[in-house]
Amino acid sequence: MNDVLRTLSEARPPELNPDAPVDEGVRRTELARAMAAAPDAAARGKGPRRRVRPVWGLGLAGAAAAGALVAAMVLPAGPEPDRAGGRQVVDAKTVLLAAAEKADGQPDDVRAYWHQVLVASHTYTTGKAGARYAVVIRNRQENWMLSKPGGKAWSRHRYLGAKPATSADAEVWRRAGSPGGFEVEIPISPGAVKTKPRTVFKAEPGPARTAGSPLVDGDKVLWLGRNATMQDLRSLPSDPERLRAELMRLYDGQGTEGGGSARAGEWLYSVAVGLVMDGPVRPEVRAAAFRMLAGLPSVKSLGKVRDPRGRTGDAIAVDRRTPGGVVRNRMIIDTATGTALANENIMLKPAGGAETPAGRTMDSVVLVTAEWTDAGPR
Repeated sequence: MNDVLRTLSEARPPELNPDAPVDEGVRRTELARAMAAAPDAAARGKGPRRRVRPVWGLGLAGAAAAGALVAAMVLPAGPEPDRAGGRQVVDAKTVLLAAAEKADGQPDDVRAYWHQVLVASHTYTTGKAGARYAVVIRNRQENWMLSKPGGKAWSRHRYLGAKPATSADAEVWRRAGSPGGFEVEIPISPGAVKTKPRTVFKAEPGPARTAGSPLVDGDKVLWLGRNATMQDLRSLPSDPERLRAELMRLYDGQGTEGGGSARAGEWLYSVAVGLVMDGPVRPEVRAAAFRMLAGLPSVKSLGKVRDPRGRTGDAIAVDRRTPGGVVRNRMIIDTATGTALANENIMLKPAGGAETPAGRTMDSVVLVTAEWTDAGPR
């Protein structure tokens, strides 16, 4: 586990379900809790308080896919097809500019909390040699990020359980005796060959766990090239070129998780995805991030698709070469409202010897709610 993942793991409050997966999607949404818990870890004698770089980081980039871009090479977009599955495909620039126009007109009624609800899913292969099958592991994460200094930030996590991914996988699972737990090796990022120690995930869901703690220094909410306040986020420029310049000022050659190099284009893509997915920024800044994405040559359009909740949106994507093969990061956008619905990593072309088959959605983060509210957890 790299230093950043270890920091987030150590910052995780002990009252949370220890059997729940701590994957990229969940770590991304655990930012407020991790930031809040850091002082407590220092107080317990674990050394000086460290900065926490969130996986969704600005340093911020979003979605389960953000960490995967740390060591990946972004491939050129190439020509976009005119049609996909018999449907007309609108080019990526048109999709993103349409989303930007709608995002620009959204209200910005700041309340006590920036409230997020996300569902993260990961697919892994498990079982003995000759009887391997895929399982899907799901988590629900809810965060209440403070809009003003002082008070507590809150987070609620629930492990939603694990089950075979397909009917064919379920048949192999039944032949294996229908085990109630699944032992898996979790890649350090989608498409990575290196894995973490084996982890056993229970088939049954767990209870919801809620935790609240003060923010670091009383006002820091995330890592923005430095520990940043909500005001830092709210002050980001709404002009796409100025926004790009401001973000690139924070680029240090490392990925959004740190611990590995990243090219400027892939880093900027990660950051922009985080802004449009669920960042507590002004609507015009979200619109600027869409416009910034529209200017990246590696972004392509995939046409209309459905997200894991069945909602229809326009998909844009960036393909990247990883040690495990060519992986596609796909963001699904509702252009009618200017909001992102989900972010996914899909294996396009496995490397030789890789166990993940082509076409598998390795992980996804679905955005259920991202809004300002005065209501805390109940």
